[in-house]
Amino acid sequence: MQIKPQRAAAIALAAAALVGCSTVQTPTKEDPWEGFNRTVFTFNDKVDQYAVKPVAQGYVKITPQPVRDSVTNFFSNIGDVYIAANNLLQLKIADGVSDIMRIVINTVFGVGGLFDVATIAKLPKHDNDLGLTLGHYGVPSGPYLVLPLFGPSTVRDAASYVGNYFANPISYIDSDAISWSLWGVQLINTRANLLSATDVLEGAALDKYSFVRNAYLQRRQFLLTGGTGSSLPNYGEGAPLPNYDQEGAAAAGAPAAGAPGGPASSAPAAPRGASGTAAAEGAVPASGTPAQPPVDSNGIPSPTTVPGDQVVPPGRYPSLRLR
Repeated sequence: MQIKPQRAAAIALAAAALVGCSTVQTPTKEDPWEGFNRTVFTFNDKVDQYAVKPVAQGYVKITPQPVRDSVTNFFSNIGDVYIAANNLLQLKIADGVSDIMRIVINTVFGVGGLFDVATIAKLPKHDNDLGLTLGHYGVPSGPYLVLPLFGPSTVRDAASYVGNYFANPISYIDSDAISWSLWGVQLINTRANLLSATDVLEGAALDKYSFVRNAYLQRRQFLLTGGTGSSLPNYGEGAPLPNYDQEGAAAAGAPAAGAPGGPASSAPAAPRGASGTAAAEGAVPASGTPAQPPVDSNGIPSPTTVPGDQVVPPGRYPSLRLR
């Protein structure tokens, strides 16, 4: 087979462009193939923009929410099969048995998994796959890798896709038409569930590639360590709250009385209260006499004067300075 010169030149130009895009000046340790990954990421983004996302948006418009929820529950119930298998492979017996119970309950009482009865029965939904199983036994993740049409991954997670495919019950359907139809419906339904998240990403992220890469790697590390080795912020109930106590704030932000640059020890300054003055907090000056509100020429108390660069909220909260 002979290739025409024009086609050969086009192929050579495309290959040169791909190689040129595959190099970056300062690749990171986690992403040494950043140039190649960005090229594939751009390709995937264009496919999503012009093909997958419009279909998902049409799917949302013509399909009622209860139907979409049932489709999500159906594929989630199928996913519990390989989640249970990987939990058992990691010797997480309690989680594996819980996943098997979820499958049985949702299949029998949830009409083939269309309804998530197991969650109502207080059986938690887990997240596991073969990539996490390999990592559990010490297989390193390898460099970050963006796969065509599959998206973000690592070398270890990419190799695990083969095992996840054979662990998925859809792979064993004899009819190719039914099997591929189910894969397609799952893809569109998953993309439809992520429409709002991607809209936020497109509006907030300055560099979508870096944002997706960092989020993927952090989430995989979080799942692998069970949350014990993650550097993500703690937003749980046990997280320490900011100190809004006025005395604590004054102690932290103002110099002590008698200290260099601080107020004189003979007449300590009263802390600023919610109203912006010492009188609003009932503060007592050094003389021991309660401070009186200012009055006008007729002897009528005048409202407290607030500087123009401050906003004083009601209650016990400290004043906020607007710069």
